[in-house]
Amino acid sequence: MQNGEEEKRQSGLAWRDGVSVRQRPRSIAKRLFFSAALLSFAILLAAGLVLSTIYRRTAVANFDERLSVYLHELVADIATPGEDSRTAPGQLGEPQFEIPLSGWYWQLTRLDMPKPEIRSSRSLFAAKLPRLSDFGVAAGAGGARRGFAKGPDDRILRMAEHIIDVGDQGIYLVQVAATTEEIDAQISRFEFDLVLTFAALALALVVSSAAQLRYGLKPLWQLQEGVAAIRRGEAEKIEGDFPQDLAPLGSELNLLIDANRDVVERARTQVGNLAHALKTPLSVIFNEAAVDQSPLAAKVKEQVAIMRDQVTYYLNRARVAVRARTLGGVTEVAPATEALVRTFEKIYSERAIGFTLAGPGTIRFHGERPDFEEMVGNLVDNAGKWARHAVTITIRPEPWRNLSERRFFHVTIDDDGPGLAPELRQAALSRGKRLDETKPGSGLGLSIVADLASLYGGALTLEDRPNGGLRADLRLPLA
Repeated sequence: MQNGEEEKRQSGLAWRDGVSVRQRPRSIAKRLFFSAALLSFAILLAAGLVLSTIYRRTAVANFDERLSVYLHELVADIATPGEDSRTAPGQLGEPQFEIPLSGWYWQLTRLDMPKPEIRSSRSLFAAKLPRLSDFGVAAGAGGARRGFAKGPDDRILRMAEHIIDVGDQGIYLVQVAATTEEIDAQISRFEFDLVLTFAALALALVVSSAAQLRYGLKPLWQLQEGVAAIRRGEAEKIEGDFPQDLAPLGSELNLLIDANRDVVERARTQVGNLAHALKTPLSVIFNEAAVDQSPLAAKVKEQVAIMRDQVTYYLNRARVAVRARTLGGVTEVAPATEALVRTFEKIYSERAIGFTLAGPGTIRFHGERPDFEEMVGNLVDNAGKWARHAVTITIRPEPWRNLSERRFFHVTIDDDGPGLAPELRQAALSRGKRLDETKPGSGLGLSIVADLASLYGGALTLEDRPNGGLRADLRLPLA
């Protein structure tokens, strides 16, 4: 089961309700937008991390410099003892050294005595500072150490210490320490401001990227709209000024469209020439056979009539196949259908057949008007032959499920005649098949409609009318 799911995933197909639907790749605009947004985010994140690290190091270095000032003052007091010595509490100029457990401490430890003598700031409150050497901090230049250690109240301290030898006055370990809360607060404020600044910058970059893509790809969308206008029959060629990168493509498309029209015109000419070339010999054979009353002449006349129908059928099919694949053919459905209804109202006036047309007047067929009239005309004519009292023609657009798919509309012709059994419907669509010889016709009408609809990408279906009779549903491409 898991192997099957993996094969489906690797095949690039999405499965919905058991039906495979090939996933379409993202558009160029989306790819560029998401890649720009991702790269901007990655760059801003890396820049933020680098700036945060640099600021943290700078803040710690500045804090160390401040501690070094107090350390040097203590060293100077030891080296120059006297009445002005500032090793007494409160003489370093920092009130925090006077407040018990304030987080700011200094401590002097004489190391050259059997029992080390310790003097410290009042802030230590009878506690002692640890040694950085006990935490594995290596000594730097001149034996100085800087590092982090845990203080008397378990707060993390930044500490600077140095061992000095003042001769007869002894050897001292000088230590100055302060809590890192101040550094952490500064870094937190900086990082908060940095996040806000970079978030605003990221938003600005995303908006600017979207605007840049919209402006940069606008000529491409104009070119797409130009091709769509030709397909809808609203233009003969692509118009407009395009950038240097797209101008050759627009010119090549116009040349391709012109070449396509030339091919169509030549095909139409050849079809017409073939029709005339075949009709004349067939007419001569038919006329010669009409003079003779023998059984052979009758058979010749019968076969010539069949040949005429077949030639007409296949010539029409070739003509429509060429037209159905050209660009720009558009037919207004409502006017063409109204003209057919008026014609058949006159033809079937003696039987008092009523013809009703319903549907929006804005639908357009993506194809030639003669082909539309031939398809709908055959269906309306067939409905009029079998109807008892009424024929209803309904035009409706097909729901649009996907923006990338071709759109269609339906022309539905209902009659209140005897209907057609399901097993006979396929035969009715077969070429030359007549189910009732009492009705006029050659048996090519419905087959021609089905073939023409198929050439245009549509279809013809026969089904039961809800209130009795036959319903012919013609599905055609929408322009």
